[in-house]
Amino acid sequence: MDKEIYIIRHGETELNKLGIVQGRGVNSDLNDTGRAQAAAFYARYKDVPFEKIYTSKLVRTHQTVKGFVDAGTPWEQLSGLDELAWGEWEGKPNDENAIAAFKGLAEKWDTGDFDAHFVGGESPNQVLLRLKEALDEILSHTDEKLVLVCMHGRAMRMFMCLLMNKPLSEMGEFPHLNTTLYRLQLTGDQFTIIDFNNTDHLK
Repeated sequence: MDKEIYIIRHGETELNKLGIVQGRGVNSDLNDTGRAQAAAFYARYKDVPFEKIYTSKLVRTHQTVKGFVDAGTPWEQLSGLDELAWGEWEGKPNDENAIAAFKGLAEKWDTGDFDAHFVGGESPNQVLLRLKEALDEILSHTDEKLVLVCMHGRAMRMFMCLLMNKPLSEMGEFPHLNTTLYRLQLTGDQFTIIDFNNTDHLK
């Protein structure tokens, strides 16, 4: 095994709770539930000897791993791990209009149109480019054998496709809740999933 990577989604924000579209352009804080989720994850995994933490540039990921950072684990922010930008829909409620718009976009992605995006937003192909840059940065540190990555739901689904060498049309195969954990081992150039959508720390 060359490297082990723990990948988690950030804790709940108030906008998550209210069903407001976030994305890359909305830099929201964790709410009380999200902070409790982050604390529960830390309590469960605080004895794992992470050598490095990587997060997006957005504060909700920073707050989710704060316990590890405060305990002294080195931390680096990578903009490539940011959430997909939903453009004109960011900050708007997930009402019937939004549901219809997102369904239409998802159908395009499911049929392989990975350049499709909302006005002012990003396409999966654009996100994949920056995810590859982030992965290259993480893998370049060959001395870091055990790392924690905190990112965002949609971007995490795409990241998992990248790691598992799957087409982006299969991103829906990677479900996620707030602070869900995917744990992978890298041997050579092959990733293997050890934990899949694990939320045992929340029980």
